[in-house]
Amino acid sequence: MIDLEKARSHLEELGLLSAAAFLDALLERAQRENRTYLDFLNDLLETELAERQRRNVEVRSKLARLPYKKTLKEFDFTFQPSIDEKLIRELATMAFVHRAENVIFLGPPGVGKTHLAVALAIEALSQGISVYFTSLSRLIEDLKTAHKESRLERRMRIYLRPKLLIIDEVGYLPLDGLGSNLFFQLISARYEKGSIILTSNKSFGEWGELMGDPVLATAVLDRLLHHAHIINIRGNSYRLKDRLKTGLYGNPHVKA
Repeated sequence: MIDLEKARSHLEELGLLSAAAFLDALLERAQRENRTYLDFLNDLLETELAERQRRNVEVRSKLARLPYKKTLKEFDFTFQPSIDEKLIRELATMAFVHRAENVIFLGPPGVGKTHLAVALAIEALSQGISVYFTSLSRLIEDLKTAHKESRLERRMRIYLRPKLLIIDEVGYLPLDGLGSNLFFQLISARYEKGSIILTSNKSFGEWGELMGDPVLATAVLDRLLHHAHIINIRGNSYRLKDRLKTGLYGNPHVKA
């Protein structure tokens, strides 16, 4: 027992707190399953690494300003058969980020666009890829303020620095002239340099009206779609699926 406590104390002094916490359980398992010393050591180190990765993802998720934590495991692909699950799984490898490609989720409110965007963001974070999440309205408001205060270039770096930028809720509010111009500047600056995941309830044909300038909208779409995976989700509200299954259906004001 003294040797056990001594080993636990050494682990704690080395900062291996998870290994120290699970030492008893892993020793018991090693004895029960007659595992080798090397197996036991690997189990101990893997426990520490897994917990550190979990904490790192949590910290990076907060820095990325994710609105909530949703994973691909939690997404019910059977409820949205219009989604190509194989494509989503391929995107989760993050190969598209390494190629500086974009992902566009289109569809009406509530079908799971933001859930999938956040789930891919968490996959990216777990692989050490930098992520930043924002709604379009928050993005434009932030850049407008920076433009007014003559610090636009410095503030723009916040949205250019991450390998993966997520822009949510494109289409809920129209953009004025300045907002459209700032959006164009950002998309142009990230073109073929960094990936974007974008969610929108508007078809591409409606972007001219959204931006108040069909020519500028065409320029934005030209850059966004040049290297892009487009997922058009058709179906019922994902968030109301439990109500639908029980025959209950409400009409709450929900976001996509």
